Amino acid sequence: MDEKEVAELVAGHVVDVPDFPHAGILFKDVTPLFADGQAFRQVVDAVIEHHGRSSFDVVAGVEARGFLLAGAIAYATGAGVLAVRKAGKLPREVLAASYALEYGEATLEVHRDALEPGQRVLVVDDLLATGGTAEAALSLVEQAGGMVTGFSVLIELAFLNGRDRLAPRDVHALLTV
Repeated sequence: MDEKEVAELVAGHVVDVPDFPHAGILFKDVTPLFADGQAFRQVVDAVIEHHGRSSFDVVAGVEARGFLLAGAIAYATGAGVLAVRKAGKLPREVLAASYALEYGEATLEVHRDALEPGQRVLVVDDLLATGGTAEAALSLVEQAGGMVTGFSVLIELAFLNGRDRLAPRDVHALLTV
């Protein structure tokens, strides 16, 4: 599939949910995409094709929908998986990064020993909005000793300028709205 076809595939499987999780937020629900096995395979393949199968050792998925992408990409390429979790979910010593959301604040964590020094890491999530979550996740990978080789999302909300916050890193979005 070419980039336009992938974007159309993602767009066709997203459901807009107004006022979730708070009034004024238009939530992009990607669970229908994950539920369609063929469509899910095609978006996973598109991310892998963009980055190349051998450009990463570990796929870091941001809680929660990023976990689904990370697991599928890692399985398809033989890479490891790193769970970038919300605060308080990991049982051992952690590294933490706090950030602002469109509707509040949050903290992400990874185990301090989650990565070997220099491991190449592809970071994935479902959505890029203001860039706060992504910036925190990328920072945690680097703090843990990893080298970020790519960042991909299913959907980028361009009007929130999250890509600018992540510069000069390359941001790959399957669909930009």
